[in-house]
Amino acid sequence: MKLISRFEAATRSTAELFSLRKEAFIAFSAAPRGSQEQRDALASMRAIERELTSRKLMP
Repeated sequence: MKLISRFEAATRSTAELFSLRKEAFIAFSAAPRGSQEQRDALASMRAIERELTSRKLMP
């Protein structure tokens, strides 16, 4: 999975963000433990969740 930055997350629709968060979670789960792929997926999930939080869609 490609790393999603906070800036890129801000340009996406809410529906796209929820879909990307699911993809990032799957990528995180499938990646080898401690790998760059896993770190990128985790960073993507964090960026997506920060954006969703800023839109008041997550607690």
